[in-house]
Amino acid sequence: MDTIDIVIIAVVALLLGGGTLYVLFSKNDNEKTTTQGNANNDTTPVKVQLQAYERLLILTDRIALPNLISRVNQAGLTAKEMQAMLTQNIKDEFNYNITQQIYVSADAWSAVKNLKEQNMLIINQLANTLPPNASGLDLNKMLLEYLMSDKKGALHEVVSDVLSYEAKKLIS
Repeated sequence: MDTIDIVIIAVVALLLGGGTLYVLFSKNDNEKTTTQGNANNDTTPVKVQLQAYERLLILTDRIALPNLISRVNQAGLTAKEMQAMLTQNIKDEFNYNITQQIYVSADAWSAVKNLKEQNMLIINQLANTLPPNASGLDLNKMLLEYLMSDKKGALHEVVSDVLSYEAKKLIS
């Protein structure tokens, strides 16, 4: 893999992660949504919101690259086939949970979308650096090595923390 490609991936990951962190943690902790203000009268909206945060936490875990790789890995696939399988799985998981955006903050939803986009970007960029005859195992190995060498690329942990933080604000 070319050094320029690694730098580009790292910069994109840092920008996405940093931007997400800035937006999510710069909000006032005391800011409450209308639904939260009504929580004393009716707890149903809060329960629905909590369920949405739970589902998005599961989504975040399912599209985290290490978990995704271990779940969809199949012997005998080419790198291109594995690339297609990984990105399609991310799209499917995301689309399955797309309606949850109406129950969570715009910042939380933006963080989940950024995670989806970053993971697909990493998969596609690393896959494009492999030779045409590379195996799916080669791609998976490269993805895991990238994540181990650059902890900032693990945006899924940041997104999970943000979702947990917002869910805890609802119940406090």
